[in-house]
Amino acid sequence: MFLLNSQKILKEWTDYNQHMNLSYYILVFDNAAEVMLSKFQMGEQAAKNTNRSTMAVESHTFYKNEVKEGEEVDVFLTHVDHDKKRIHYRLEMYEKIKKTLSASTEVLSLYMDLGQRKVREFEPEKIDIMDDFIYKNKTNFKSEKLIFSDKLKK
Repeated sequence: MFLLNSQKILKEWTDYNQHMNLSYYILVFDNAAEVMLSKFQMGEQAAKNTNRSTMAVESHTFYKNEVKEGEEVDVFLTHVDHDKKRIHYRLEMYEKIKKTLSASTEVLSLYMDLGQRKVREFEPEKIDIMDDFIYKNKTNFKSEKLIFSDKLKK
């Protein structure tokens, strides 16, 4: 597991069930994914500067335990892989004090030319960055029970 970020749960993110609304789980995961994508030079700055970024095409989110207002969560990258045009990753959210799994999400994204709104292949330097990161962190990752692993075309 590779820590991407920590987030305190805000009051406006909770609902009438007195826990975080499902849409904010996605927001917390998306904020953490931005940290990873920025490391791979595919985040917000890349979108603004190169007109290239990723777009999620499939996701699966699993809710395990409630997260409530004021609690803090850590979001970890627990798997990442790619092919020439796709990046596949899983994130896990843990309640910081109890260290209990709150939720996980698995995402498959395509690399996009935002000017043409078309899928394109990763540049060689981005593949090198991802491969280097995966190699250095592979002992921290787990690849069991992945839903989208067969979607990569290696």
